[in-house]
Amino acid sequence: MIIPLEQLSNETLVAIIEDFILREGTEYGAEDVSQQAKIEQVKKQLAQGNAVLVYSELHESVNILPSEQFTAGMEEEG
Repeated sequence: MIIPLEQLSNETLVAIIEDFILREGTEYGAEDVSQQAKIEQVKKQLAQGNAVLVYSELHESVNILPSEQFTAGMEEEG
């Protein structure tokens, strides 16, 4: 289930993004990127619809997925 961004406070959204960044070990190339810059990049992807915030009832967890990956997963489910 997609979680609409407007239903979350900024503090909650930032906490979810921080967890995602740390969990995914996101690679940004040869140059160091600050955590704040990473957060802003993910927020921008979410706002533009390139990524979605997804709640999994099965795993009782929240994750950030590329929109295409979420759409492909939904099509596979049926």
